[in-house]
Amino acid sequence: MTLGPRMPELSAFEVLLEVAGSGSLNEAATRLGLTQQAVSSRMTAMETRTGVQLLARTSRGSRLTPAGVVVVQWADRLLQVAAEAEAGIAALREDSRRRLKVSASLTIAEQLLPGWLVSMQASARALNIAVPDVMLTAANSDTVMDQVRSSQADLGFVEGPTISRGLHSRVIGHDQLVLVVRPDHRWAHRSRPVAAQELAVTPLVSREHGSGTRQILLRATQAALGKDATLARPVLELSTAAGVRQAVLAGAGPAVVSELAAKDDIEFGRLRRVPLVGLDLHRTLRAIWIGAGTPPAGAARDLLAHIRRTASS
Repeated sequence: MTLGPRMPELSAFEVLLEVAGSGSLNEAATRLGLTQQAVSSRMTAMETRTGVQLLARTSRGSRLTPAGVVVVQWADRLLQVAAEAEAGIAALREDSRRRLKVSASLTIAEQLLPGWLVSMQASARALNIAVPDVMLTAANSDTVMDQVRSSQADLGFVEGPTISRGLHSRVIGHDQLVLVVRPDHRWAHRSRPVAAQELAVTPLVSREHGSGTRQILLRATQAALGKDATLARPVLELSTAAGVRQAVLAGAGPAVVSELAAKDDIEFGRLRRVPLVGLDLHRTLRAIWIGAGTPPAGAARDLLAHIRRTASS
């Protein structure tokens, strides 16, 4: 509902209530910290705007007209509701600073968010400010977007190539996918890179449909081989990056995984990275939210600001 142009502002109703309560323009001016002329001008402006005479002005002072008495009753109820709304909004604002519901894709939830949250808590304690309670849900990118859209999460983090309509996003980092095998796999010591065509027909240990990792691999394959290109049926389909890595370590077959997720396994020799050619597997990591173009005020905005500071330091 849109209010009409004749509806006064709340401040005008506040002045009217002071006039009614004090019984005079002069006393109302004293209570409000204004001049009598300012109060009189506001009442005149309110009458002009509403088209209703609210005060009867005489040489002995001003009094409410019958219409003014009715408007004062409405104003009293209106300002009570406004005060309740203001208090409620303040409580919601405080709650948004103390509690944050985050939904993040697996790579970000496992590899990046723990470090961000720990350092954010340390910074908050150093500045002697409240540390927000963060409730984290890890899911694939499609589920994260669904949870943010339905307000089950205040803030989301995804790694997929596209963002659903109605969501706003901000880049918070970058990653790339790498092909990994167990050290005794036939690809572990090959001299030439694996090409897009060979990878596309090889059954892989894979994440489930809806994961950012799987979407990026399919799009890169289609960019290299044509829009009708498909991937071979996975030898195993798992819902977590940790599960994919463990399956590769167990000898199930090759996998294309996040470089962030496989970094330690590659460094310690548990997995071998196999060179790829003809595929662009770089990806952008994004924070997402619903509503205004700027991140939600409170803990969500504070977390994103902390992530940006951490990335630039």
